[in-house]
Amino acid sequence: MGIKFKYNKTELQELTKQLRIRRTALPTIKHKESALRLEVRQARKRAAELQLQIEETLQRIDYMASLWSEFDFSLLKIKDVEMRIRNIAGVKTPVLEEVKLEGKKMNLFGQPAWYPDGLLILKKLAFQSVEQAFFVHKAELLDKARKKTTQKVNLYEKVQIPGYKEAIAKIKHFLEDQEVLAKAAQKILKNKKMRLQT
Repeated sequence: MGIKFKYNKTELQELTKQLRIRRTALPTIKHKESALRLEVRQARKRAAELQLQIEETLQRIDYMASLWSEFDFSLLKIKDVEMRIRNIAGVKTPVLEEVKLEGKKMNLFGQPAWYPDGLLILKKLAFQSVEQAFFVHKAELLDKARKKTTQKVNLYEKVQIPGYKEAIAKIKHFLEDQEVLAKAAQKILKNKKMRLQT
């Protein structure tokens, strides 16, 4: 992307101002990028940890697989997931506050004796599953914002700042040439006047 400019002092001042703005903003944008990169890494790590916990819980109850076929899964459902918004490096990201579960009343006399334990296991899996899905989503949001920030850093570092520097150098060179030509023209005019007077 070439910087469009005119060869005059006003344009030189404007380009110098734009260059200064980008040089000043670049460290902040780089800091934002590194902060987002760290947050993405942490969210992915937490999602992986939760996935491992879910798999471990499922392996621990694998011996009960035949019992689960008779379990009444309608006894428990996710009622609500409460979140709040937190600003991380200028990006609004969700923070999981609470997972609300809703359970039906259960008649313990009419159910197998392991149902209360099964209900506790199911609650734990529900919490872990919601939290794991939440961190996967959070990592995706933050990674998208990080990619945009990386693009902006690259745009500033590799395109705009060098482009403005080059444009400023061209304008300065042009103005210097104009000044030299103007002085030379004045000198020639002065010499002509001197010859005419003599």
